[in-house]
Amino acid sequence: MSRIGKLSIKLDDKVKASVANGAVNFDGPKGKLSVKLPSTEITVEVKGNVLDVKRPSDSRRHRAFHGLTRAILANAAKGVGSGWEKALAIRGVGFKAEVKGTQIHFALGYSHPVVFDLPAGVTAEVAKTPRTEDQLPTVDLTLRAADRQVLGETAVRIRALRPPEPYKGKGIKLHTETVRRKEGKTGTA
Repeated sequence: MSRIGKLSIKLDDKVKASVANGAVNFDGPKGKLSVKLPSTEITVEVKGNVLDVKRPSDSRRHRAFHGLTRAILANAAKGVGSGWEKALAIRGVGFKAEVKGTQIHFALGYSHPVVFDLPAGVTAEVAKTPRTEDQLPTVDLTLRAADRQVLGETAVRIRALRPPEPYKGKGIKLHTETVRRKEGKTGTA
């Protein structure tokens, strides 16, 4: 058995799941998600508020899809129940972010402002962190969504607007990311 695939998915009280036409539909307080099953051979059973993922045989292909399917369904169930969150840090003098509706307006040291359109289902929140003497000013950007994949892709696309540079640490980075700092050139005096 797959160590991941054999685990049952326990749904929150407010989350409902149903299986239809090769897809599992989730409905909860944070939204609705429909997850298409990656393989038609993998079956999903709904018993009350528990989901079980089953595979027909122990072939290598079925074992691989068993764990994958269970992980994708568990992410969707958690997303519609409590939601997913990803935090980014924007560091640099004059670097700013402002949320206006479904857009984020960035000032990232370029000669022009950068406008980023948020995908459907993703919300953003901006908070400024107090500056200490030895740090660059930091702005915290928090993204929230029910779909974990869309949230991750959005965070990576925002990070790509101004990746962190290793000398001063300026740029946009994920909070879980560590930027390896380099020492600058030294004078020849």
